[in-house]
Amino acid sequence: MSASLTALASPFLSPVLASGSSRAENFASFDVHPWQWGVFVGFLAVLITADLLLVHRTAHEITFREAAIESAIWIAIGLSFTGVMFWWHGGQAAGEYISGYLIEKSLSIDNVFVWAVIFSYFGVPKKYQFRTLFWGIFGALVLRAIFIFAGVALIESFEWTLAIFGLILLYSAWKIAKHDEAEVHPENNPILKLVNRFIPSTPEYDDQKLFTIKNGKRLATPLLAVLIMVETTDVIFAVDSIPAILAVSHEQFIVFSSNAFAILGLRALYFLLNGMQDKFRYLNLGLGVILAFVGLKMLASFFLSLHPPTWLSLVVILGILAVTMVASLAADKRDDQRAGGDSEPQTPDRV
Repeated sequence: MSASLTALASPFLSPVLASGSSRAENFASFDVHPWQWGVFVGFLAVLITADLLLVHRTAHEITFREAAIESAIWIAIGLSFTGVMFWWHGGQAAGEYISGYLIEKSLSIDNVFVWAVIFSYFGVPKKYQFRTLFWGIFGALVLRAIFIFAGVALIESFEWTLAIFGLILLYSAWKIAKHDEAEVHPENNPILKLVNRFIPSTPEYDDQKLFTIKNGKRLATPLLAVLIMVETTDVIFAVDSIPAILAVSHEQFIVFSSNAFAILGLRALYFLLNGMQDKFRYLNLGLGVILAFVGLKMLASFFLSLHPPTWLSLVVILGILAVTMVASLAADKRDDQRAGGDSEPQTPDRV
């Protein structure tokens, strides 16, 4: 009985099954053994430990030159891993990795500017900011791993979640492009309110410590509140970035590795870009276009079974970023020229 029903239903089910299989075939897929995951996580641990114990062993204010050198090193590491992916699993995997890396890196710039607002609100001394961001990035890696594995599992089990992620990205694109600046109100954060209510705190800093001892009591320093704010804002940004990367790859290792290398260099990028928000006036618009593109890509994949090649996604993302940066710098240069022209001293007319 069941065999006959299957035979009758096969003409109707085959297009659906074929569509699902074709979607899967459009993305890189490979097995990653536990020992390979262990080697990769161990490599990340070595990088993080070296950065903390060797490069930033003592608390100090990060200079622009130091931030530029560190950013270049982290970006070089992230980009060079594209070659590892190409050697390991070919061009498709490498293309998906670099696309995911660029998406996460570009979306993270907005996160960097949000950190600047948080540090300014809490008045965190510059020499303590790096250590706070270190623990923030460490927590972000753990949270992102959870989101990534959950997101891939959802797509594999319930393909209609592609449409949900696509709609989330379109809404995020509109929301990001609508605002010129990231709006953050730390005093309204509900998690922060709970912390202040249930954890005894002091308004004074004690070096880079999250907790201190005063009058025999263990109290939280303001750095704990800052760390909580950094983590909660990262969760909010992950709602945008994780679905965006899932639009270009469904392989867990590719999504996690591109995320990891992109956010590991965010600390140096923060000190490099801090105070330069005005230089990138069209950044939010560009990020909105990128999110809209990957959102439409997800919707087209689900409803129309259209799968733009990975190289096309990469070209579009690079093009949007290039146009955004060039237009922002050009607008800033025009404003400087106008300001310089207005400030030129007026020469008296000859009699």
